[in-house]
Amino acid sequence: MLCSSWGFFAHKKINQLAIFTLPPAMSGFYKKNIEYLTEAAVNPDRRRYAVPEEAPRHYIDLDDYGDSALVNLPRFWKDAVEKFGEDSLQARGILPWHIYRVYFQLKDAFMIRDPDQILRLSADLGHYIADAHVPLHTTKNYDGQLTGQIGIHGFWESRLPELYFDQYDFFVGPATYLPNVQLTAWEMVIQSNKAVDSVLMIEKKLSESEGESKFNFETKGKQTVKVYSQDYAEKYHRLLSGMVERMFRKSIKDTGDIWYTAWVDAGQPDLKALITYKPSATELEMRRKELLLWKERTIKSREHENSEN
Repeated sequence: MLCSSWGFFAHKKINQLAIFTLPPAMSGFYKKNIEYLTEAAVNPDRRRYAVPEEAPRHYIDLDDYGDSALVNLPRFWKDAVEKFGEDSLQARGILPWHIYRVYFQLKDAFMIRDPDQILRLSADLGHYIADAHVPLHTTKNYDGQLTGQIGIHGFWESRLPELYFDQYDFFVGPATYLPNVQLTAWEMVIQSNKAVDSVLMIEKKLSESEGESKFNFETKGKQTVKVYSQDYAEKYHRLLSGMVERMFRKSIKDTGDIWYTAWVDAGQPDLKALITYKPSATELEMRRKELLLWKERTIKSREHENSEN
């Protein structure tokens, strides 16, 4: 899959707006770094052309697993590998499983209080969460290439948000704790996948009635490019009945929720201290080793005695 996800404009806005869902104990640190979190939202897309294993992290071709995929696909990576093998999974995309993996990495970064890693992983996580809300990231017909609709990917996730962003309501409420991040990630792609038929069929019918009038030419920088016309975009956007706005809003809310959940699960470390203090490399390495030892349980300790005894 070579199409950009949500478009750089939308990815940046989603990360930026997710910051404002966070509680005061987190928001100071995130707002202090809002420029980085906004700009770094597109880093995963840039890596796709330099890191071979990056591309499958952005999508999952659910239709490659048959009609029962939404019910029978294992929700956890270990179970999925046992059933299908890692190579097969990578070939069809690993988006929901990768969201869970990056959530764990972010939780670890919170636990060792590493500000650089917290920011890098938060930015990446926001990107993958947003990708999970794009219907065409859940199907092998990701750019309409199987139905004669090449270009619909960028049309839905880039041109429409850029044209109608100012009309959307982005008050999504405060971030809330998620009891199971992995299942939440699956709910994202399931809901997105249910919209695939509408995304494709509505555009197909509209295209048949509009013909070549759906395109015009616009100047972007020094180039003149063929694009979907604003009149055509308006008709398609209206026929989608608010779908793009709903997915955009959900991307913002779920990003804030998973950032917040990772912080809570890490013990709610003091992020305000990280606004002005950056731990040394030696200090961070010591914390990493402590975290690793804790995970491996290599150091035996006495169980807590019952206070009533």
